[in-house]
Parts: sequence; C-alpha cells; structure tokens
Amino acid sequence: MKACDLLINGDYDDQFIVDLIQGGAGTSTNMNANEVIANVALEILGKPKGDYATVSPNDHVNCSQSTNDTYPTAFRLALILRLQDYADALTNLQAAFSEKGREFSKVLKMGRTHLQDAVPMSLGSEFDGFATTISEEIMRITDSKDLLREVNLGATAIGTRVNTPPNYPQLAVKFLRKLTGIDVVLAHDLIEATSDTGAYVQLSGVLKRTAVKLTKICNDLRMLSSGPRCGLNEISLPQLQPGSSIMPGKVNPVIPEVVNQTAFLVIGLDTTVTLAASAGQLQLNVMEPVIAYSLFTSISTMQNAVNALTENCIRGITANAAQTEQMVMNSVGIVTLLAPILGYKPCCEVAREAFMSGKSVHQVVVEERKLISEEKWSEVFSFDNLISPKFIKK
Repeated sequence: MKACDLLINGDYDDQFIVDLIQGGAGTSTNMNANEVIANVALEILGKPKGDYATVSPNDHVNCSQSTNDTYPTAFRLALILRLQDYADALTNLQAAFSEKGREFSKVLKMGRTHLQDAVPMSLGSEFDGFATTISEEIMRITDSKDLLREVNLGATAIGTRVNTPPNYPQLAVKFLRKLTGIDVVLAHDLIEATSDTGAYVQLSGVLKRTAVKLTKICNDLRMLSSGPRCGLNEISLPQLQPGSSIMPGKVNPVIPEVVNQTAFLVIGLDTTVTLAASAGQLQLNVMEPVIAYSLFTSISTMQNAVNALTENCIRGITANAAQTEQMVMNSVGIVTLLAPILGYKPCCEVAREAFMSGKSVHQVVVEERKLISEEKWSEVFSFDNLISPKFIKK
C-alpha cells in the first residue's frame, strides 16, 4: 500500500517504460506496474530488488487480478477523470460564443443557404447557434461518462472470476468507489463486460461528433472573415501572426485552421477505435491499447484546440456592422419578406429585375414600380422585423 501511494504521488513515473501501443491487451503495462510496485515495496522493507519470494509482482501485487480486468478498469477511471477538464474547456467555449451572441445581437446580417443570399438575421443569433451546438456536445460527454462507470474489476481472465475469493468483485468495486469518489458500478455480466468495448466506441463517436461540429463552425468563421476587402468581411478575427512569407500585410485565420486540422486527426482516430473495437475475438478484445492511445490523444488534442479557439480567437472577434447591414439592404434575397404582400411570382420578377439591372429591391419596388408605400417598406424592413420577422400582409 505504501508503494502504491508513492506511485500515485508520481515518484516513479520514469519507471514506466513500455509503449502505450502494445500486444497482449495491456499485459506489458500491467506487469510494468506490478513489478515497480513490488520492487518499491521491497525497498521499503529493506529487501533487495528482485526478491520476489518476499514480494512477488504476480503472487502478491496481481493477487485476484488479471490484466483483463485491471487494465480496462484503470482505463475507464482515467478517461472519466480526463474528460472533466475537456468538458470544462467546451463549457468555456460555449460561454464565449454566448457572450458574442449578446454582443452582436443588434448586428444585422444576411443569412445564407447553398452559399447564396437567403434572408436577414442577426449576427448574434448565428453565434448563439454556435453556443447551442457546443452545449449539446457537453451533454453527450456526460452520457459517455455514465457508460464508462461500468467496470469488470474482479472478472479476472475472461469474466468467470477464476482465482478470486467469494464476493471479491463486489468488495473491490465498493472500495474503488470509496477511494476514487467515482460512482463506478460492477457489470452484471462480467463475461460480456470483459470482451465489450462499446463504451469506447460511444465516447470516440462523441469526440468525432464534436470535431465535425467544430470543423463546420471554424469553416464558417473563416468564410465570414474572408477578405478583408474581396470577401465577406462580416467579422474580424484577432490577428495573431503574419500570414505570408511573400505577401506583405496578409494575415491568415490560423486558429480556426488549427482546430480544423485537429478535428481531422480526431475523425481519423475514431476510425482506429472503430476498427480496433471490431477486431476483438471471443472472450477478449486484445486491441484496447490502441483504443486507449487513440482516445487519450483525441481528448488532449481536442482540449488544446478548444482552449486555443476560445482564448485566441472567439473572445477577440469583432463585428463589421456597417458592412453586414449594407450587404443586407443591397441583397436581392430580402424580396422574400415581400412575398406575403406581393405574391411569389411578382417577387420573382422584382428579384430578376434587381439582379439584372444592379438596382436595389427598394428602388424597383418603391421608387419605380410603386408596388408598396415607403411606410409599408419601413414596416417590413425595420431592424426588428428583419431579425425576428412577423407575418405582414398588404
């Protein structure tokens, strides 16, 4: 016990020398731990290292245990603990998007579908949408942690509890719960739990899902900040570094680009987890080491990317409100708001004339064709009605 406490304190981290990806379903990692614990215990007892007749890595440290139950149990505990910091990072990102949603609530902009002008909205609602989609990911992490709480400690080799005294699994899990403060539960079917990797597949899928969403968001940020003079230029991202070795003054959206690349890595690692989980045979999945490597890599890189996005990009975004409003009022897409008044076909004619002539919809509808009055135009195209439209009839 004293030896384990020293290991927990980190005193012997340098003694763990095996690669994380290994054959044997984690036996190398388990025996690395068992041997270090045994030898530290021997030092405490004043015995020479390797005196395994006194303290044995197998007979004593590994007593009533197998790699096939201790390795996945430790893996699950580590994931649960690691996911808390990751969830905190996502919570900070959500808060940053929400803050920008409030800040940009009065900024009028054009919504787009198929990369074409659609109908007006507020820039704030766009950022609120980003916040909402991240909040959904935080909830999915909680769901995944619930699945990870089920452990097979005491199952030993294949789930039959061979070489364990009566009620050992129940006692082991009871004390593990007390020591860790994590509400772990013993699987009701230890044979199934020893070979199943479904919880890892679920978590990996959640990490991939978040990566996909962040890719979409970062693509949006890059597009909205494109230009600055020959693109959309609706928002400005913080300028972090000169973006070109040849083009003076060019500044690139480097943080969204970092997040995109991290997301691509996570998506690839999810494929690794999927293949490894499907490669288990009979009573054991021997591919858990690469699953562990993939999940911890995904979590750590995603957390770094999310933190960078929050602190070095989102919090410093500014809106180019004059530009966005001008684009809305010069857009042909705003004719959609006149459809209840003029009808769909007349609006198509107005849109075509405005597009072909380069005139604004206001010029065509109010000044030239006199289809509605200036007062009605002002009612339909007020700021409040543009971002939160009401059904207005003629």
